[in-house]
Amino acid sequence: MEVVLGSPRGFCAGVVRAIEIVELSLQQFGRPVYVRHEIVHNPHVVADLRKKGAVFVDELDQVPSGQLVIFSAHGVPPAIREKAKLRGLQVIDATCPLVTKVHFEALKYATEGYTVILVGHRGHPETIGTSGEAPKQTIVVETEKDVQSIVVEDAEKVVVLTQTTLSVDDTAGIVGLLKARFPKLVVRNDICYATSNRQLTAKALAREVDVVIVIGARNSSNCTRLREVVETMGVSALMVNGPEELDLDRFAGISRIGIVSGASTPESLVEQVVVKLKPKSVVKIETVRENVTFSLPAELK
Repeated sequence: MEVVLGSPRGFCAGVVRAIEIVELSLQQFGRPVYVRHEIVHNPHVVADLRKKGAVFVDELDQVPSGQLVIFSAHGVPPAIREKAKLRGLQVIDATCPLVTKVHFEALKYATEGYTVILVGHRGHPETIGTSGEAPKQTIVVETEKDVQSIVVEDAEKVVVLTQTTLSVDDTAGIVGLLKARFPKLVVRNDICYATSNRQLTAKALAREVDVVIVIGARNSSNCTRLREVVETMGVSALMVNGPEELDLDRFAGISRIGIVSGASTPESLVEQVVVKLKPKSVVKIETVRENVTFSLPAELK
């Protein structure tokens, strides 16, 4: 058996920044440090930070008054920021800068009188956060079927924004239908570099191997999209959170296995999966070289 490692894979700049924010906050302010929701969608990352003293909560009501709370990389709606302020909580924002950009776009266009069509997954923290910037003017669209039922006040003032972790191909299809309905549509492509690059890598692997292992959490949008991208190309894809979920019998008789991981998956999990597979050889495919970094919040500089 040969393993083909796809690159880029694993942590993106936004995830690196978010994890570093929690770790530096623990060093600077001591234990405990409260984090609203999972800092990133990966149970291994969350468990590691919990051991170091991070306390993950679902709602701000679970954070004692006056304590420090960190907002996750997915972002929050303005109502959550206001609630934190009213409760006297110290806030450090770990929202990915590329998600923050989408928030700014939503607010800008809504202020200018546009209907904001947000392509994203209903219930995902990022979509909830972005739509919260202008809830009365935002319409969330999840599938191509949703496009036909859209009703807007002014068909000449419509903008489309996107969740950063969507399928590039699926989103292009939805945007195409929106353009047909609204010829003057303003299009903002907000799918982030890391999502696009990993999907490109998944496609490259699918052309070279018999099966692709996607390493990542099942509640991770970008990881799920990687599995879907591979399957769309007619290649079997298996999603595992780590080596503990790997059934080696599943790969009997398979000669080439591709591996890619989502933007919130630690590289250590990839290494452990490779070790468990015990391949005769390991080769690498690199589609894009990434060198993106984001600065830390002022409170931690």
